Amino acid sequence: MIRTRLLVASLSMLSLGIARAEAIPDNIKEQAIALRDNAMQESIAYDVVESLTMEVGPRSAGSTGDAAAVRWAVEKLKSLGFRNVHTDEVVVPHWDRGTLDVRITAPYPQSLVATALGGSAGTPAEGIEAEVVRVESLAELRALSQEQLQGRIAYVDHVMERLKTGAGYGVSTRIRSCGHVVAAERGALATIIRSAGTSSHRVAHTGSMRANNVPGTIPGIALANADADILTYAVQTGERVTVRLHSSARDLPQAMSANVVGEVPGQGELAKEVVILGAHLDSWDLGTGAIDDGTGVAIVIAAAKLILDAEESPRRSIRVVLFANEEFGLSGAKKYAQAHANSVDQHVVGLEADFGPGAVWKFSSQVAEDALDIVTELHQLLEAIGIELGDNKSSGGADLGPLRKAGMPVLGLSANGTYYFDYHHTADDTLDKVDRDDLNQNVAAYVTTAYVAANIERNFGRLPLDTSEKTCAPEFD
Repeated sequence: MIRTRLLVASLSMLSLGIARAEAIPDNIKEQAIALRDNAMQESIAYDVVESLTMEVGPRSAGSTGDAAAVRWAVEKLKSLGFRNVHTDEVVVPHWDRGTLDVRITAPYPQSLVATALGGSAGTPAEGIEAEVVRVESLAELRALSQEQLQGRIAYVDHVMERLKTGAGYGVSTRIRSCGHVVAAERGALATIIRSAGTSSHRVAHTGSMRANNVPGTIPGIALANADADILTYAVQTGERVTVRLHSSARDLPQAMSANVVGEVPGQGELAKEVVILGAHLDSWDLGTGAIDDGTGVAIVIAAAKLILDAEESPRRSIRVVLFANEEFGLSGAKKYAQAHANSVDQHVVGLEADFGPGAVWKFSSQVAEDALDIVTELHQLLEAIGIELGDNKSSGGADLGPLRKAGMPVLGLSANGTYYFDYHHTADDTLDKVDRDDLNQNVAAYVTTAYVAANIERNFGRLPLDTSEKTCAPEFD
């Protein structure tokens, strides 16, 4: 009896081992490795990002550059042979940053390097001059009373931490998007923040200050880190510090943009199922949008192109989606999720490239638990190019958020973000920051992952529906 039980247990473990080994069949592994190794040597990614940044340049939502980017993307995908290339129109906000002047008027007068935050209101024609009240966190700002902030300028002096994961950005963006809401409730005339960035150069980082797509009601300004140091020094002397702001930032009427879509069609019984490769086409207006998100656009196009040129078509369709207006409210992502609400189950998994061109160092997921063996085997194909295995808590990226909340599993390829936030949302976001070898390594990671996802028999299950929405309420800090 004991021997029988042991034999049954052994056979069960053996069958489980066989099932795990066959999650990705050998022929698919071999082709994925070949695509991976080819991408490491050469891909079209650098040519794509060079074309986008040099021929289009800045492309903030609703601008002429945004419209030019849509035309560029359609032509690029068609010229590369993608099928079903089309646009899905999206209504986007259109904001103009205008001109800005920021200066300390007392006790030590000098000009400061700064930029308006996206969605900022302008100042009156005569500008604003008021006393500065400094805090170091959103919690400290919330603790101030109406009496302490009324008629003053709130200055949130939070220093972003430099991390490979980029995790320090979350706190800084919370301040950027919600600080003005908290300050305005207490009667502040404007908000100043230390830039959400790690650069030591005298450049300021912009970014959206819209909270839940509500525009700022008071001016929002970001200081370059070096200039934040100047303002902090003045405040810490204990003397009364006043700052003068003049901004002509304004909201313009909403405009039309578009998601741009191209496909590598699947073949066979799984052809209607879709693997999403996403990136966002828009950028801020200070730089040329090379790392945010020109490299993401280039990575997903280059990865899909390698599969398009392979001898055999994938079983599932691979859909490249270049989303409109990620920076200023996820307009394209929300529109795509709404348009495909009845076919979300056909979206078997999504990958997004939106963290610059640093080498991928970690592979994470958010898939059903019974699909984790696929993730483990997939990682074995990525390990050879320096990628470690992460957890099953990946967000997948901002543009995939609406689909993930609707149940689509996601896979995450984390780029090295150590220096990403030196350039992110600044005038320094230009092509010279892109390393060809690191970019090709990204393509290798994406093509490996996408090819396997599009060809294996199994899928990644479904995620539970998520209807939660963050607001600027304290419990979300």
